[in-house]
Amino acid sequence: MTSVVVVGAQWGDEGKAKITDLLSEYASTIIRYQGGCNAGHTVVVNGKTYKFHLIPSGILYEGKTCIIGSGCVIYPKVLIQEINDLIKRGLTPKNLKISPLAHITMPYHIDIDGYSESDLGKNKIGTTNKGIGPTYTDKIARAGIRVEDLYDKDSLSDKLDVILPRVNKTLTEIYKMKPYTKEEIWAYCNEYSELLSPYVCMDTLEIVQNSLKSGENILLEGAQGTMLDIDYGTYPYVTSSNPIGGGAAVGSGVGPAHIKDVIGISKAYVTRVGEGPFITELFDEIGEQICEIGHEYGTTTGRKRRCGWFDAVVGKYSVWVNGLTGMAITKIDVLDSFNELKICIAYKDKRDGTIHKNYPTNAAIHKYLEPVYKTMQGWKSDLSGVKVFEELPKAAQDYIKEIEKLIECPVSIVSVGPDREQTIIRTNPYKK
Repeated sequence: MTSVVVVGAQWGDEGKAKITDLLSEYASTIIRYQGGCNAGHTVVVNGKTYKFHLIPSGILYEGKTCIIGSGCVIYPKVLIQEINDLIKRGLTPKNLKISPLAHITMPYHIDIDGYSESDLGKNKIGTTNKGIGPTYTDKIARAGIRVEDLYDKDSLSDKLDVILPRVNKTLTEIYKMKPYTKEEIWAYCNEYSELLSPYVCMDTLEIVQNSLKSGENILLEGAQGTMLDIDYGTYPYVTSSNPIGGGAAVGSGVGPAHIKDVIGISKAYVTRVGEGPFITELFDEIGEQICEIGHEYGTTTGRKRRCGWFDAVVGKYSVWVNGLTGMAITKIDVLDSFNELKICIAYKDKRDGTIHKNYPTNAAIHKYLEPVYKTMQGWKSDLSGVKVFEELPKAAQDYIKEIEKLIECPVSIVSVGPDREQTIIRTNPYKK
């Protein structure tokens, strides 16, 4: 039995879905352990593109059990749309299981999220306005509605009697918004309890434990990335959950003793959607080229991603925080046409010249920091058809080896294109 975690090692959008899809071939159970529909995962198989938001990427394989874990928050409207899209494409997600402990995004969460973000003005976080933050807020405040509540009408009624007055007071007195009646929320819950019922599984934890006892392989899939982690990311410009490797045990029910490997996913450069510090961000023609060549537009929002050179300071920080046993480098083919490349090896404080070789967690000082770069030679050739690491141009091999040295972690997977087949696996965590 091997349990492997796939985690974003940058600010999300690193290509986790492709690597998860690839490794799902070797696992019997795939669990999405945190986040909500603010995450966008894109998988390309045999030239066909699939976009996921909540459903684990492994759903494209027959016979795999795919679980939306307890650490997730579910906006039912989006999940049902995602399920229906798969059905229209001839894929019946019969093996999809939803944990009863996952929390439900309610209509008022969407309202509060949108208002809160616009009210921040120039200090906005850059959320997707999908109600994720307010849903997690209510979860931590012990005022949330869980999937299991949809199927216990007496309990749901009692909870709404307690929760709704407080919610409506917040809506009307703070946000000057329309309150909700109990009948409106009751109807919402009833509608989605019926639509979700074929996929809700009250014993997902038993499924996980049976997989562990049977010695089956498990894959744990995170959303977003390390630098958006609520504790270790560029706070407050972060998500509301723990995408890091440690969050996998909490949000899946797979105890940490069962986790063997943690694979981080990084692009061969860096992107970020939304607000917040990004020290290697490029504002020049090169940044535009990377954006256009890499098609860097958000899967969920369509927003243009900010682009920059690979940041090895962030990379090493991700290795430390996640306990990474391997790194997957994706989209290296996007850099095929550049004469030279840069890797950030440290930050310099413009105020006093202080050099930071380790990641400074205080995001407030990042506006004073500038990248210290090491320049690498470009390879100026098409990598998209390369199948073996040793067949990569020397400059491409040198680029990857330099990253390995700087982040102090082996690069176990290299992606040279969007399709499942365009992947060089140097070390498969399920075959070690």
